[in-house]
Amino acid sequence: MISVAYHDDLKEVQDSAPLAALLDAPAAAAPFDRLAWWQGLARDCGLAPLLAVARDGDDAAVLPLQRTGAGLQALANWYSFRVRPVVTPGADSRALLTRLAADLARRDGRLTLAPVPDEHGEARLLAEAFRAAGWFVDVCPCDTNHVLAVGGRSYAEYLAGRPGPLRTTLKRKARKVVVSLFHHFDDAAWDAYEAIYAQSWKPEEGSPAFLRRFAEAEGAAGRLRMAVAYAAIDGIVQPVAAQFWTVEGGTAYIHKLAHVEAAKPLSPGTTLSAALFEQVIDRDGVDFVDFGTGDDGYKRDWMEFQRPRYRLSMLRPGNPRHWPRIARLVLRRLAGGREHG
Repeated sequence: MISVAYHDDLKEVQDSAPLAALLDAPAAAAPFDRLAWWQGLARDCGLAPLLAVARDGDDAAVLPLQRTGAGLQALANWYSFRVRPVVTPGADSRALLTRLAADLARRDGRLTLAPVPDEHGEARLLAEAFRAAGWFVDVCPCDTNHVLAVGGRSYAEYLAGRPGPLRTTLKRKARKVVVSLFHHFDDAAWDAYEAIYAQSWKPEEGSPAFLRRFAEAEGAAGRLRMAVAYAAIDGIVQPVAAQFWTVEGGTAYIHKLAHVEAAKPLSPGTTLSAALFEQVIDRDGVDFVDFGTGDDGYKRDWMEFQRPRYRLSMLRPGNPRHWPRIARLVLRRLAGGREHG
């Protein structure tokens, strides 16, 4: 018998031993699948969580959601590389998610999930489960994820395959900056990162408190890889670039990078990236490097393939209020060709 429960108090989930184990490392081998990540989004980013949980004995499927004015949405924001259901290994994920989808229809008639991966059939499984439960489901690409598959190469072998201009830049500029690399959280290094970010081309940080607490936790767990570059500007040596990565489950995640605009001629970001790629490939022995979402041109210099991310728009067709939106989604689907899911 599959039961369904909802939790807006995430401490309830933390106090459930089976769920806490499923939603923590090492079982959850990526930050975005962990209860701590969702707690941070709620605490520091102002999201209103609602974890939907289907259970059948010791098996569970957890769908991280948030309440919004536009219905239920994925419990994710700009820091999240992806969102997906977290399911007990070996469980009947289709049955659990179909039962969960049927129960969700009693709570809300509109649900949007993004950015959803499909490397392991996640988007397809969700679409099939919600359709089986009577929902109208529209699936469309919404973002791009750039990834490197190391494939057993050493850093030197990987670097040899980078574009010629990047390798030339690295050779010419690397000696002009000094790199400090950290495997633990360092207050001074983080202060340098925040100062660099404030002087960079990046928009204002959405939630500095969320990012710092996440970095502190990853440092305590031994998963943090952070680097700061120092160089002379107007005769004064100062931090000019910083990057924040994490490593676990055979994957390195590139969360944040920034450089001071005045240091751009020195290409300190290129030197920092090279130092961190060498670290994660030769010393951490990762199989993949994940550059998150966004189709920025510079990511193509370092990454070798792309994975789509999908938006799933789910609506209850029995509610007349949803008919105009369903009609628009169907027309868009017809105009754009066959949908993914």
